[in-house]
Amino acid sequence: MVRRASSQKSMEGRYRVNPGRYLLYRLTTAAIVLGGVSVLTFLLVHLTPGDPARTILSQQMDQTPPESAVESFRAEHGLDESLYVQYFSWITDVLRGDFGHSYYTNRSVGELLVSHLPPTIELAVASLVVALVIAIPAGVISAVHHGEWLDLVSQAGALIGVSMPNFWLGYLLILVFSVRLGFLPVTGSGELAHLILPAIALGTGMTAIITRLVRSSMLEVLDQAYLETARAKGLSERIVLYKHALRNALIPVVTVAGLQLGFVLNGAVVIEIVFQRPGLGMLLVDAIFDRDYPIVQGVVLVIAMAFVVTNLLVDLAYEYLDPRIRLAEGKS
Repeated sequence: MVRRASSQKSMEGRYRVNPGRYLLYRLTTAAIVLGGVSVLTFLLVHLTPGDPARTILSQQMDQTPPESAVESFRAEHGLDESLYVQYFSWITDVLRGDFGHSYYTNRSVGELLVSHLPPTIELAVASLVVALVIAIPAGVISAVHHGEWLDLVSQAGALIGVSMPNFWLGYLLILVFSVRLGFLPVTGSGELAHLILPAIALGTGMTAIITRLVRSSMLEVLDQAYLETARAKGLSERIVLYKHALRNALIPVVTVAGLQLGFVLNGAVVIEIVFQRPGLGMLLVDAIFDRDYPIVQGVVLVIAMAFVVTNLLVDLAYEYLDPRIRLAEGKS
């Protein structure tokens, strides 16, 4: 009894973390990650072949710009400075909340990000909802019927889903449901009908990953003795599976789903091009072709911040899913 009590105490102590120290650690790592992303993005953008001054002026003038106009453009936007000076000038403004101005339209990058962010978030959340609604029941059914035909069908569907490129699936959905059947629109945003096909195309790969993870997690949990105790108390099989077993099996699923939400923001770039949605993806691609450095740097930094915030929210969700994990006062 003494050994069991000391073991339980040591396990609780292992999961107890000083909240202030933990928050400081997460903020420090977040700052390091975002700093590294800003440096890499800045260098990759500025070392890419192509002169933004000549590219933008050629488009605006519809002819080859004179050298004097090119030099004036570079001086106006600080492109005649060294990369070291340009980076620190840009990152200093970012820390003050100023992402700069577009080289092409002279609009505030911050305003452009705010106006294009909602459609991307809408698409990312919708695709995550599609994935969870399909993946969790499919994973549970696959685990409960392990080795049976339902399990084989679920695993085959997951394999196809994880192997299928989302842009190819997007074009296939357009061909079937928009061109052939005429059920749903191809492009646009703002209405539910415009969101269905992009969300399915973007969420299919995530559905496959989460389905396989739910299945494997449930197979581990289903062997635990506490489920037999719950059944012995007279609880229905549905309550045993979805309230007791699934809750413990969801801990690794929350991690993957949170990380996948960050990857979905990257995948949204491609899907927004396929479905012509006015989100961060369209903004980023147009800026890359225009050599509009401030917009490219701003979009990439916002996506990196989404990764960091998502990871933090995932850690906070652990406390609800597993009572042993507490961000409480105590020794780590």
